[in-house]
Amino acid sequence: MVLALEIQGQVGWGSLLMYKDTKKEISGGKKSTTNNIMELTAVIEGLKMLKIPCEVDLYSDSAYVVNAFKQGWIYNWVKNNWQTAGKEPVKNKEIWQELYELTKTHKVNFIKVKGHADNEFNNRCDELARNAIKKL
Repeated sequence: MVLALEIQGQVGWGSLLMYKDTKKEISGGKKSTTNNIMELTAVIEGLKMLKIPCEVDLYSDSAYVVNAFKQGWIYNWVKNNWQTAGKEPVKNKEIWQELYELTKTHKVNFIKVKGHADNEFNNRCDELARNAIKKL
């Protein structure tokens, strides 16, 4: 489960990794960045925690991240040398490239969840992101 959250120009992210009975929480944040960058960062940092290639069900409330894979945008960007269908450079290209490389190592199933709802894990990631912002 991953999440990014912006509060007054500061953006935090939280990731919750779960395997059987084991949970690991990680988080971070930055000033003067975008929510989209932090959403990507949450996914990347979570995947980087995995020590061996894994099959991952990745839950996120970020349509930006989930749709890039579920709707195939990223595969078209790669095919088009990191340009959009409108022939514009992909925003946050370097971060997308890092995420794309991680999805070659891990088999990732991107699953969209509703934000600010009743999902306890999404709510925990929200709390991690809020705490990361407080530490900035």
